[in-house]
Amino acid sequence: MSPPAPRPAPAAGSDAAPQASRRRLMAYAGVAAAAGLGGAGLAWWRFQPHAVLSGAEAALWAQQFEAPSGGAPVAMARFRGKPLLVNFWATWCPPCVDELPLLNAFYREHAAKGWQVVGLAIDQPSSVRQFLGRLPLDFPVGLAGLSGTELGRSLGNLTGGLPFSVVMGADGNIVHRKMGQVTAEDLTQWASLG
Repeated sequence: MSPPAPRPAPAAGSDAAPQASRRRLMAYAGVAAAAGLGGAGLAWWRFQPHAVLSGAEAALWAQQFEAPSGGAPVAMARFRGKPLLVNFWATWCPPCVDELPLLNAFYREHAAKGWQVVGLAIDQPSSVRQFLGRLPLDFPVGLAGLSGTELGRSLGNLTGGLPFSVVMGADGNIVHRKMGQVTAEDLTQWASLG
């Protein structure tokens, strides 16, 4: 029996070299697509509220924050027993700044129905005071600083992204959380929870 004949080298202009290039290209495209899906999955994960840490709700109700005006502190316990929207924001955060007039309108419209809104500024006190001088808000604002970031993380905002909103029921428990800018539709939906 004779050994198998060696395969001849592809002739110039044959299809073998382009096929190998196509296979490599398809493999690279597959890797890129998987990375893209992984990136989309990571982005989705980052912008979803995560589990609330044990004791986080109680910690929220125990908090007191300095008021920008220097007046009485913003004691969270005084808001217990009514529906409450807590909004974590900062002056350097464009979506936060964009949603504040909407939150203010929600507060004015729903305060008579028992709704409370509290803004927790994750920012420098001087920046918040300057900002509120230009855009006064009807609802209370607390100077939360870095401790506010940690409070947000305990409430499920693991990335510390802003804005972050938490809706508390009259019973003091969390009924909804949102990462990202609040919309009019969100507020309409949340108003029905209270």
